[in-house]
Amino acid sequence: MNRRGRTVAAVLLAATATLGVVGAPGAVAAPEPDTEQQARAWLPQPTGPYPVGTTSLQLTDDGRDDPWKPGQHRKLMISFWYPTTRPATGNDRAPYMVPAAADHFGSAGSVGQSDYVFEPGRTDWAGIRTHARADAPALPGGKRPVVLYSAGFGDPRTWGTGLVEDLASRGYTVVTVDHTYDASEVAFPDGDLATSVLPALFAQPGLDMGALLRKMLQTRVDDTRFVLDQLAGLRHDKQLPAGLAASLDLDRIGMVGHSGGGSTALQTMHDDPRLKAGVNLDGQLHFPGPDGRTGVFLPSVAEDGLTRPFLLMGTQDPDSGSYHQQPGWNALWQHSTGWHADVTLTGSRHGSYTDAQSLLPQLARQGAISGEKLTEAVGDVRPDRAVPATRSYVASFFDRWLRGHDDHLLDGPSPSFPEVVYER
Repeated sequence: MNRRGRTVAAVLLAATATLGVVGAPGAVAAPEPDTEQQARAWLPQPTGPYPVGTTSLQLTDDGRDDPWKPGQHRKLMISFWYPTTRPATGNDRAPYMVPAAADHFGSAGSVGQSDYVFEPGRTDWAGIRTHARADAPALPGGKRPVVLYSAGFGDPRTWGTGLVEDLASRGYTVVTVDHTYDASEVAFPDGDLATSVLPALFAQPGLDMGALLRKMLQTRVDDTRFVLDQLAGLRHDKQLPAGLAASLDLDRIGMVGHSGGGSTALQTMHDDPRLKAGVNLDGQLHFPGPDGRTGVFLPSVAEDGLTRPFLLMGTQDPDSGSYHQQPGWNALWQHSTGWHADVTLTGSRHGSYTDAQSLLPQLARQGAISGEKLTEAVGDVRPDRAVPATRSYVASFFDRWLRGHDDHLLDGPSPSFPEVVYER
């Protein structure tokens, strides 16, 4: 929900504040593109003790019309990431994106390509592999806490896979949610590819940006609450791999999201007591005013605050950073009675909390994104510092509030992560 890229970002730039994405040192010296060969990239290894499994599922809300496509029921794709019994190897490793989604994501004019400004058609997105084994049985051993993940406005649910896999390897079951017609593209099992409506909406003359952003947030909150409803009914669902449904501990549910997904996480916490804890990765909680041009609108989570624990993780985009710099974050901070903390990753940009931080520097070295665009996306924080910091702070938070295990990382500034500025 902060500025990022060209399509979603350009409009948010005019409506709220500047969008950013992520960069890495040395990227400016990227070689000239080799147009004969697509760029390849790899996700960082998960750090937890467990191998990871994954499976995907379509959900249809028969009680709700799709707000972006009136006259049809709301359809969503979700994926589960969870501990399993043995690691994936070779072709057993699930793809990062299914081919139809990968082709669209990498094409000219997709929301993903426009936001992150990589060279269209130059990256083998379908060839990127996760570290998870598709449809693997769940690891025996009882119920495990559940964490929902929501990507940023315009981003697909896959764009946080590095963080999600790491949480799963530490013993969480993570459920990633694609917000259909908001996400750059969503591929359904029947072959339907639902592409984002945002570029067309942003191009409308006289657009009320505040109203559109509020609709996007409310739609995502409704999606998330529907997924929570469906998880309860999946406890004995035969569509899932062996043991997965029974392993869901629905009394210990948290949520993490990036950008618009971070805003979604905290607003859903406000609206739904089933979420016990939430992490907002650089997602704004203020919008243009009611007429879309003047004033500032604060969602109810900012006006009322939260009674349950939350963590804010900001970046050094011009209008991000500390809660003091954002009216929505500041209001939330002042009105909340539950535990809360704020950290800022020095040298970061808006994409630093996504897979952009690990993937885009690799693409830059192969000429598939310019050094300038890389820096706009991920700043100048090193990937080998940003990725462990994000993983460690998110895991520490959920370990503390969903498992009762406190490693004390969130007690104050840490010598292990001197680039992280802490406020409590």
